[in-house]
Amino acid sequence: MPSPVVRVAAVVVAGALASAGCSSAPEPAAPSSSPSEASTSSASPTSSTSLAPDAIAVSPGGVTTKVGAPAESTEDDYFQACRAARTWMDQQGGDPKTQIEPYLKTLQSAPTVGPGDFDKRWSELSAGQQSAVIVAVEAAADALCG
Repeated sequence: MPSPVVRVAAVVVAGALASAGCSSAPEPAAPSSSPSEASTSSASPTSSTSLAPDAIAVSPGGVTTKVGAPAESTEDDYFQACRAARTWMDQQGGDPKTQIEPYLKTLQSAPTVGPGDFDKRWSELSAGQQSAVIVAVEAAADALCG
């Protein structure tokens, strides 16, 4: 039986393939000179571009929107994070995709913890866990929590 991390990775890959349709995979981004220098300023800071290992993408508003690490979470943590994000987005109203960055900002600056961030402060999450939270939030915006 596959481990929870493998199953979550399979769900993430399946979700990514479903949302991408039949298009080919994006080209990897060029590595930055420093792991923390990668940033994005596009209208969609959570676009499907990949990052160099250990790099992070930060929006103009200072929100981490991508982490250059494979997503690492249990199936339950992923589901809980996705549901927490979707509930928050539904409460805000409007297009959930426009709520991705504001929600990530609340997680990254909140003094409290909850299921949206695996019950840890953002700074206590590993790069893989941060990546998994971001993937779960993007899935929530696409109504793919299950």
